[in-house]
Amino acid sequence: MTEHFTRPEGAPPVNGYSHAVAFTGPLVAVSGQVPVDGEGRTVGEGDAEAQVRQVYANLAVALGAAGTSLDHVVKLTVFLTDLRDLPAFRRVRDEHQDPERPPACSLVQVAGLVNPAFRVEIEAWAVVPPGP
Repeated sequence: MTEHFTRPEGAPPVNGYSHAVAFTGPLVAVSGQVPVDGEGRTVGEGDAEAQVRQVYANLAVALGAAGTSLDHVVKLTVFLTDLRDLPAFRRVRDEHQDPERPPACSLVQVAGLVNPAFRVEIEAWAVVPPGP
């Protein structure tokens, strides 16, 4: 179970994230996912939106393997090498999350990622929902 505190009284406005998310149940940590496909190839070199889409696809696979999904993410940490890619990130992010229940999120601009062709890396924390 999760409770989202998107904008508690006295908190500043938000854009696609909650200030806090309280949760119960098993927690899954997902390592930073990068824009690499199942064959190990970099996807979308020079195309931020294509890279974010691949990263979200990788997050979905990792979360599914752990018995959960993007619907149960409680915290994201996003690393961008160029803040001009923020609109592309937001477009893709908004396709994958409920605007009424967004996860907590930190976004950081970094000088570089492990591969110079990578423009984005995202790590996640998610709750495993109770079984039937």
